[in-house]
Amino acid sequence: MLLGLLSYRDDWIVKSNVESSDGYSDIVIKIPDDEIGMIIEVKYGEDADMDKGCADALAQIERMNYSAILEDDEVQTIYKYGVACYKKRCKIVKA
Repeated sequence: MLLGLLSYRDDWIVKSNVESSDGYSDIVIKIPDDEIGMIIEVKYGEDADMDKGCADALAQIERMNYSAILEDDEVQTIYKYGVACYKKRCKIVKA
């Protein structure tokens, strides 16, 4: 569902499960005209602990060096988001 929402813009390049450095990131978005990129990692908030889920997602982005794919394309600004979902709730934290 998240991919569908993010893909509505024709000028955004949205990919999922992209191989980057040491692993596969959940979602990578590149906005070429603005030289902006986004990395989104999604986790399940175990036992409704949304803060831990977001922190784990952001830690994985750093540990696995997911931003390398955007850095290789000389993207100037990279935003990193950790998302945690639990039942019908969702929390998003920006690094």
